Amino acid sequence: MPTMADVARSAGVSVATVSHVLNDTRPVLPRTRRAVLDAVEELGYTPNTLARSLVTSRTRSIGLAVSAISNPYFTEILQGVEASALEHGYGLLIADPHDDPAHERKVVQLLHERRVDGMIVAPSAEPRDLVGYLARHRVPAVFLDRVVGAPQDTDALPFDQVCAESAGPTALLVGHLAGLGHRRIGLVAGRPGLSTTSERITGYRHGLAAAGLPFDERLLVHGDSEAAGGERAAAELLSLAVPPTALVTANNAMTIGALRALRARDLSVPGDLALCCFDDFAWADLFAPRLTAVAQPSRDIGAQAVQLLLERLAAPDRPARAVRLPCTYVHRTSCGCPEQTVKAHERTLP
Repeated sequence: MPTMADVARSAGVSVATVSHVLNDTRPVLPRTRRAVLDAVEELGYTPNTLARSLVTSRTRSIGLAVSAISNPYFTEILQGVEASALEHGYGLLIADPHDDPAHERKVVQLLHERRVDGMIVAPSAEPRDLVGYLARHRVPAVFLDRVVGAPQDTDALPFDQVCAESAGPTALLVGHLAGLGHRRIGLVAGRPGLSTTSERITGYRHGLAAAGLPFDERLLVHGDSEAAGGERAAAELLSLAVPPTALVTANNAMTIGALRALRARDLSVPGDLALCCFDDFAWADLFAPRLTAVAQPSRDIGAQAVQLLLERLAAPDRPARAVRLPCTYVHRTSCGCPEQTVKAHERTLP
């Protein structure tokens, strides 16, 4: 098996230079870097990451703890994290906390025991034990999708955080439906306790207020961020004595559940009920009608989380940062707008 010394001899450089190229620990002239990388390829040299971690106390690995990896939204976040991590020479260890605080604490400890250099976590609705463990062990970490603490006050943030805007885009969906004449607009909200849930409820209420519509608590039902919960919540709304004429669903899984509830009652969209959803997904354009949605920059969220973590590893004592990324409004036909008015109608939200 070739060694680093073999690579150095083949490239005509020192072993230290080979180490700097492979570990990216010091600037190296482009031609020298190329010679080293060519020698690595020619010899089939594989760095001993275990030995390197014993010397550097770094494993060049990142722990990623996100729930519902089967959800397309989190799958795209994972793709963003993986691509950015690999670009910077890091591998991933992945765990699913199942949105359960006790399990979340266990998988984070497991990742920590695997000596990851840092973690990227989508926290549960009750992240106290998570935050306590990470803080107590001084684990470099970034929270994504769901924020913890007050994002307006970075001094109060326990860790770096990155997520999409939620309130404004939800208000836009409500305002659009109100502009089409709807006066009873329901919301299938996510799991209580999640920051995304509370922010989208805030946006829902702001949208109603801006349209001059009263808030009716009967029109807001929690679907717990899952398809089955979304189906149950939509069924509850449709069973009201005066049901809503339009519906906003607060994530893609609950959108699927709501559509199941409508199908079970032989109701059509948008003929019987107009529908707008938070979270776009690959097949939203294939539904009949096509789904009007807010698309989150999921891959960018994942990539930004890696960038924040690398900055934290380079400067452990820098102030925590909260990054908010804009969403995109994708106007289709499930809201009730005719096809000719919505073609290629897509815009980034402020």
